[in-house]
Amino acid sequence: MTLAPEKTDLTIELQVDGESDAWFSVCDLKALIPGRGVAALLPDGRQAALFMDRAGKLYAIDNRDPFGGAAVLSRGLTGTHQGRPFVASPLLKQRFDLETGQCLDDEAVRVPTYEVRAQ
Repeated sequence: MTLAPEKTDLTIELQVDGESDAWFSVCDLKALIPGRGVAALLPDGRQAALFMDRAGKLYAIDNRDPFGGAAVLSRGLTGTHQGRPFVASPLLKQRFDLETGQCLDDEAVRVPTYEVRAQ
């Protein structure tokens, strides 16, 4: 989803159970700064890492780094590799595709992703 910068009174919601009607409000859009992550606590105790790129597109992946086990992906550095947006873990620097959750450095590893919208 791409948003116009003037729409800052919107709330970010995540689809948490894979059902189209199970949306959970996590923060205001104005809490997101392009290129920086925000962590959100979900109803089941998991954490999501939310990101907005410079074009205003929103992404949400699991916040737990599968290599180190800590909930730190929201603190990682964002970038692009071959046109794919990613976040690099602040622990061991593995990169995770923000659209698919696929680790770009280890094909066998993937983190969960969440559908995200602004309402």
